[in-house]
Amino acid sequence: MLQFILRRLVGAVVTLFLIGAATFFLFVAAPSDYASLACGRDCSPARLESIREALGLNLPVAQQFWDFMSGIVVGRDFPDGHCAAPCLGQSFYSGDFVWDTIMDRFPLTLSLTAGAILVFLTIGIGAGMLAAYRRGSTVDKLATGASMVLSSFQIYFLGPIVLMIFVYSTGWVESPKYVPFTESPFGWLAGLWIPMVVMATIFTAQYTRMARASMIEQLAEEHVRTARAKGMAKKYVFFRYAWRGSLIPIVTVLGIDISALLGGGVVTELTFSLQGIGRLAVDGAVNKDLPLTMGVMLFGAFFILLLNILVDIVYAWIDPRVRLS
Repeated sequence: MLQFILRRLVGAVVTLFLIGAATFFLFVAAPSDYASLACGRDCSPARLESIREALGLNLPVAQQFWDFMSGIVVGRDFPDGHCAAPCLGQSFYSGDFVWDTIMDRFPLTLSLTAGAILVFLTIGIGAGMLAAYRRGSTVDKLATGASMVLSSFQIYFLGPIVLMIFVYSTGWVESPKYVPFTESPFGWLAGLWIPMVVMATIFTAQYTRMARASMIEQLAEEHVRTARAKGMAKKYVFFRYAWRGSLIPIVTVLGIDISALLGGGVVTELTFSLQGIGRLAVDGAVNKDLPLTMGVMLFGAFFILLLNILVDIVYAWIDPRVRLS
């Protein structure tokens, strides 16, 4: 198992390096003059040259690449001060270090993601497995029908409706906002429960159908039918033999979904006016803030790789054939 994990870690480091290199050279190869973007309008030639020197754009491309990659590991020095590792550069628009800006926004995105995951895993997988256990019953039909209806909704459609009903029309709850969990757990939940539920609704439908189909497939496997033929109770066979195998496709899709959510729930954050990673990516693109855009891209890539490693480990724990292959 340890060798399996080490192989995945080495592969992730190599992949992250290649993503960083590709991102940098796309940055360099673009036709825009980034010093002009940072300088803004009415920029004097002297000011433009000083900015180009401060950004290191007057250096050879190989030296710029080395400074960029080494800055992620050991940090970099800028005219405004030292950028500690992992340094992803300095924003053209605000002048803040990109890593610090991302870390300011990340707790909101992490909170939103964690809450949504808790909701859709609890309800989605629970409803799907219950529907498979009671296959053909009224419970199965209700769970399947509800998942079909909910899967047709989208965040940009459901979000404004929920806001109109619960916030603007009735005033039952305040507008969504972020309160740090360490500051007030109740305020944290009260400020984010609406976007959490809206985000989870779409995924709940998906995981209900997935859990049901996966469990039904497992119940049809030969070893499960053999256990039933030996006289074992249906409930015992269900939890002892079937449920573990049914988790394999769920874990695979869950890793992809979590990494995408952590990378930035753009639609959710824009719909509910929340300042998270997704909104930060949009602001970077709108303001042509290339260091910020690159930083968010690398940050999202890091989480995709991290979640892929965790999925591989869980996958190998569920199915030993994976780590032996």
